[in-house]
Amino acid sequence: MLIKTHLLTKSYGELTALSDCTFEIPPGQVCGLLGPNGSGKTTLLRLLMGFLRPTAGTAVIDGMDCYRDRVRVHREVGYLPGEPRLFRDMRGRDVLRFFSEVHPCGNLDHSEEIAARLGMDLARQVARCSTGMRQKLAVAVMMSLDVPLLILDEPTANLDPSVRGEVIGLIREAREAGRTVIFSSHVLSEVEQVCQRVLMLRSGRLVHDQQMDQLRRRHRIHARLAGDLPAVPPTLEGRLTIVSRQDHEVVWETSDEITPLLDWLARVPLAEVRIEQVGLQTIYDAYHAQDSPRTTP
Repeated sequence: MLIKTHLLTKSYGELTALSDCTFEIPPGQVCGLLGPNGSGKTTLLRLLMGFLRPTAGTAVIDGMDCYRDRVRVHREVGYLPGEPRLFRDMRGRDVLRFFSEVHPCGNLDHSEEIAARLGMDLARQVARCSTGMRQKLAVAVMMSLDVPLLILDEPTANLDPSVRGEVIGLIREAREAGRTVIFSSHVLSEVEQVCQRVLMLRSGRLVHDQQMDQLRRRHRIHARLAGDLPAVPPTLEGRLTIVSRQDHEVVWETSDEITPLLDWLARVPLAEVRIEQVGLQTIYDAYHAQDSPRTTP
């Protein structure tokens, strides 16, 4: 595994920002990190970079302790902070040149190519750049590094939709090149587009960890019966779960091949049926909906 955490915890006095976080990420995987503000996403990424000392637990990247070996870790990782700080007196091109010379894996030509894709004016002084322009410049720096691991804290923040698409395209290209990426986002559709796995944080705890291909197989069937509900056939037992039932309204869920279920439903007396894929939004809302009690999807 490229990234390993075990019971990783960070506290500030009585406030626990991250609690008992355990997961592993293999090489070449793109992993999305989801959760509302204050859920612990940035704390987790800073712990992986060794910017924070864990209160308890461990974080390891490629066999290196993220805190004790942080200088070595930084040589292997491209890190984009949530609020990039750039040299205000420099012009965009000078910023790219500086980082290409400072980082052992820097590449000026590649960073300039990425900046062009993002529509960045490299002749503009950083002090005269908008927040979105500075974000594009920081993305061009980090995505151009020839490193095996990219850790990106909301890389599409403050960007126009078309530029967001370019950034997601860059992450997809990194995945195709065999690089590992972990990035946080508030935009669920971005995670669905490019990620192979999703981690969800809630109040500092890892509450959901799922492969995206497994998620795409999850479906919910909303049915209104025209008669009595027949028994589920033995071939579907264990593959079909009743989520809710009220009078003649039934909701089933399956995480398996849906064709056998459709064959059975064709023989069930139904007045109405609707089948929908269980997307990230459904799972996210189950954990984070503010006005409803927490349920486990």
